[in-house]
Amino acid sequence: MSSSRLLHAVRGLLDFLYLAQYPCHSSETLALLDEALDIFHNNKEIFVDLGIRNSFNLPKLHFALHYTHMIRMYGTTDNYNTEYTERLHIDLAKDAYRSTNHKNEFAQMTTWLERREKNFRHEKYIQWRLSGAAHHLHHHPRPPEMSFRRTQTMTKHPSIKAVTLDKIVNEYGATYFRESLTRYIAKATLPVDAAVTFRQLKDRAGDVYLPFQTLPVFHKVKWVSVDVCGLGDHPVTVDSVHARPGRSRPFASDSVSPRFDTAFINDGTGGPLGVKGYRIGQVRVVFSIPPQALSTLFPPTFRPPKHLAYVEWFTAFQAPDRNHGLRKVSRVIKNGE
Repeated sequence: MSSSRLLHAVRGLLDFLYLAQYPCHSSETLALLDEALDIFHNNKEIFVDLGIRNSFNLPKLHFALHYTHMIRMYGTTDNYNTEYTERLHIDLAKDAYRSTNHKNEFAQMTTWLERREKNFRHEKYIQWRLSGAAHHLHHHPRPPEMSFRRTQTMTKHPSIKAVTLDKIVNEYGATYFRESLTRYIAKATLPVDAAVTFRQLKDRAGDVYLPFQTLPVFHKVKWVSVDVCGLGDHPVTVDSVHARPGRSRPFASDSVSPRFDTAFINDGTGGPLGVKGYRIGQVRVVFSIPPQALSTLFPPTFRPPKHLAYVEWFTAFQAPDRNHGLRKVSRVIKNGE
């Protein structure tokens, strides 16, 4: 029995779940939503053949057929869920019931809620009058922000001011940190149009002397949203990358596991869509070169970025698998080799 049907069914359902969570939809994305569900239904009988299920008479599975229509009628799925009613169940039912003597409770609950709403409105009116506002500012709804512009932010001070190079290699897992940093420095000292082989660059890197034994290290890189429309929106952290070693403590609950995130990295040629020009890399350490060492290591015409990162690359993207649609990548360096 071929596994392709199983992969297609799982892929269709997962694609449907992710597409249904989009905060903004178009006719194209809704067509993709229906297509993903069709892929699942066309291959779902594999679960019957494997003896996992006898039928698919599930209310949630049936309701998935109405997602596209519901989104067109009432907006994206993040606009309606059960969280609001669950919270109101506490405010409008539990708290109201506790205020009664548990006899003929519905009339008492209604009276309690009515009085509470009147007090709330009166309090708002007093606050408005005390604020001296001339008139009530009406809320003007606007469509969700469609810009994907992000700005990178770093903490003003490093997470650790001085980490030895040996710790960077052993605790952060940056196996070839010294070699990579010296090659970067050697390449920066070359003329812009100079063409050298990897062997020649490696020989030049062997002559580079690092005038420091410790480096400041940062454990987090954040990207925040940009208020492109000038509407006064506060910046919100939309993504982050962590690169920190673990910490052991006497109690297991106080210990911290190591975390070295993988990232989708633009090699300088990537565009806003697709994977062309991008590679996967695991960030091992984010650091800065001490200012007093810059004039010694680099020519006056070149200044490196304030923050640098040691990244372990994965192989380049290949064509997606025809069954599950995913692209396979593997580490370029395995076990330090």
